[in-house]
Amino acid sequence: MLFHLGALWRINELGLLPQLARISSVSAGSIVAGLLGLKWQALRFDAAGVSAAFDAEVVAPVRALASRTIDLPAIVLGMLLPGGASARIAAAYRRYLFGRATVQALPDFPRFVINATDLQSGVLWRFMKPYSRDYRVGEIPHSTVELARAVAASSAFPPFLSPARFTFREADYTKGSGEDLQYAPYTTHVLLTDGGVYDNLGLETTWKRFRTVLVSDAAGGVQPREKLKGNWISQSIRVEELIHAQVGSLRKRQLIGSYRTSERQGAYWGIGSDISNYALADALPCPLDQTTELAKIPTRLKQLDAAVQERLIDWGYGICDAALRKHFNPALPKASRFPFQRGV
Repeated sequence: MLFHLGALWRINELGLLPQLARISSVSAGSIVAGLLGLKWQALRFDAAGVSAAFDAEVVAPVRALASRTIDLPAIVLGMLLPGGASARIAAAYRRYLFGRATVQALPDFPRFVINATDLQSGVLWRFMKPYSRDYRVGEIPHSTVELARAVAASSAFPPFLSPARFTFREADYTKGSGEDLQYAPYTTHVLLTDGGVYDNLGLETTWKRFRTVLVSDAAGGVQPREKLKGNWISQSIRVEELIHAQVGSLRKRQLIGSYRTSERQGAYWGIGSDISNYALADALPCPLDQTTELAKIPTRLKQLDAAVQERLIDWGYGICDAALRKHFNPALPKASRFPFQRGV
C-alpha cells in the first residue's frame, strides 16, 4: 500500500496522473486506488497536470490507516461474529477512508477497476462505476456496492481475510450478460477473495485495450524457509504462497516480453527490484540491501511506525522515477530528492 503510494506520488509530480485512462488494482493496491478514485475531483489538477492536494487528500489518509492494526482484530472478531473477517476489514475501511461512498463516487474518467477473484466461477470479479462484472456470471449495471466493501473484497488475502460475501438478486443482472453461469447461486450469493489470486498485477482488465501500460508491483516474492511445520494448515499456507508467486512470475514475464517485442510500451517497477538494473547514473540512491529489507516486510494491515512508512514511500517513489525515465520517457525530469529525505 505504502510502496504504491510512493509511486503515485512521483507520477503526480510528473503530471502524468490525468493522462491515465484506466487504473486497475488488486490486493492492497486497491486501498490506494480506491481512495485516489474517491478523491479524484478534490485533487484539482493544475495546467501541468499536477495536484497540490495529493498529500492532504491521498497520502495523509493512507498513512493514518497504516498507523493502525486492523487485520488481527478483524480475524478474531470474524471468528466470533457473523460476517467473517472481511466484513470487519470493510468496516475499518469505511471508518478511516471511504465512509459510505459507493463505486458510483468514482469518476467517469479515468476508469477505476477494483479487481477481486470470484471463488465460485474462478475468474475476476470487477467493481467499476458503469457496472460490476464477472464475465461468466454476468454484469450488474450501475452497481451501488460500497467502496469499502469492494476494496475489502479485492484485498481479502486468503485464508485469513477471505472470503468477502455479497448477496445480489438475479434481477440485478443484465439479462444474458453472463457466458455460462448466470444463474443462482453464482448470481445471488457471491464469494470473493483477493484479486491477486487470479491476477496479481491487475493486467487482465487493461491487456486487450491499451498499448501503454505502467505497472507497480508490491509483491515481495516468496522468501525461503529453512524450517517448516508439518501440520496441514502450515503446509497449505506455504503451498498457497508458492502458487501465488508462480502466477505473479508468469504475469510479469508476459508483461516484460510484450515490452521487448514492442507489442506494448510502458514501464514495470517492483518492490523487489534492483534499481541498479535500470542503469541510470542520476537515479536516487536506493541500496539493494536496504530495499531488499523493505521488500521483506510482511504484507499485513498492521501498524507501522512513521520511519518505516516513509522509507516504503520513498522506495516506491525512487524506483518509479527510475523505471519511468528509463523505459517510458527518457525526457522526463529527474527527481531531485525523496519525499521524506530519509532515503530507503
